[in-house]
Amino acid sequence: MYEILTWEDLNKFKIEDLDRVNGINNSYANLRLFGHKEEDVIVTLFRDRHSWCPYCQKIWLWLEFKRIPYRVKKINMFCYGQKEIWFLDKVRSGKLPAIEFKGQVVTESDNIIAFLENEFGAQGSYITSSHLRETRKLEREIFRSWCNWLCRESFNFIDNSFRKKRLKESISKFDEILSRSESGFVDPAVSNSGDLEPGIGDIIFIPYMERMNASLMYYKGFNIRSNYPSIHTWLTLFEGTNAYRGTQGDFHTHSHDLPPQMGGCFKESNQKQIVFSKAIDTGEGLGNFELNKNYDSKYYARIAIQRVLKHKESLIKVNPYDKEFFEESLRSALTYMITSEVRIPEKLSGKSLRYLKDRISVPRDMPIISARLLRQSLNKIELISDNNEIDEIPLKHRYDQDPINFISN
Repeated sequence: MYEILTWEDLNKFKIEDLDRVNGINNSYANLRLFGHKEEDVIVTLFRDRHSWCPYCQKIWLWLEFKRIPYRVKKINMFCYGQKEIWFLDKVRSGKLPAIEFKGQVVTESDNIIAFLENEFGAQGSYITSSHLRETRKLEREIFRSWCNWLCRESFNFIDNSFRKKRLKESISKFDEILSRSESGFVDPAVSNSGDLEPGIGDIIFIPYMERMNASLMYYKGFNIRSNYPSIHTWLTLFEGTNAYRGTQGDFHTHSHDLPPQMGGCFKESNQKQIVFSKAIDTGEGLGNFELNKNYDSKYYARIAIQRVLKHKESLIKVNPYDKEFFEESLRSALTYMITSEVRIPEKLSGKSLRYLKDRISVPRDMPIISARLLRQSLNKIELISDNNEIDEIPLKHRYDQDPINFISN
């Protein structure tokens, strides 16, 4: 009978770490150079540590598409940990994102973009361009209608239908704008290599459209990509860029990080909502609705192995359930992910695997596909356990995601 792989065995499957500084965009980098020298860096981006903040994502994307060298300082959000004192001394409000440029601190995402454009030029159009005025208003309209449907409890069918109708009307306007675009973008920019890529008119939309795509599937059973073909094409164009994929969260992460940030998210129980939310929670995922791109599953499984190996001691330390069984249970799941063979541990802890499965955060921990494969493997071994006790994910906060145990002194 085959045995569960040891950590030494698993170590043979990990891949070399990527070039965080000059390689493709990634959530682990503290410095991005794009081939420049470190002494050329004059911008520091302060963003949230877990990559949950949509406004931080906007600045992050702009810097990546513009290929502006920058440093990264990662700060806690209040919903999962205490703000760093040194950051509060620098930015009294504690607001994210913020940048520091030659000693000057700038906050508020639109102000930051305008400031950076003044220093480095535009990505596509300037954010203050008159032809983007209505587009920016539409982005806020879509945001408000999304919040009204997702984050406010409806007490009757008519009220719920009205809120849904308003959101669909707002999103339809965006789909119509995109349908008239030859490039598929609202505000196409031209890269150094001559390729078309998103401009600021697109970058202002993508953070919340990404979160709407996830949350409406999970809480409402509403599929944006199926209902709005031009938005589907637009999302696919974004997903074809390394700059965007390095910032992109997955459906599981967004569905469960949004409630404490938004003040609550309310489910509309229907058949699609039940099917979608179950697929998201188990780790099965929703395929191309989440990331419309072909991929090599073996490569992404090895990334997942690499990331677990890097943090395995901390993962074992912070897991609150069945600590004496968790280590072997985790190796069993990783063995399945690599070999497709189920090797059951002598003492299996389904609950400890469930705890880890629900706390993989994308892109903080690993890319979407790596997280999907790891969740599926954890779920496969978890289901063999006769312990069906549920570990509830907090709704009012995410202190269970406090990064303190994963940050070296």
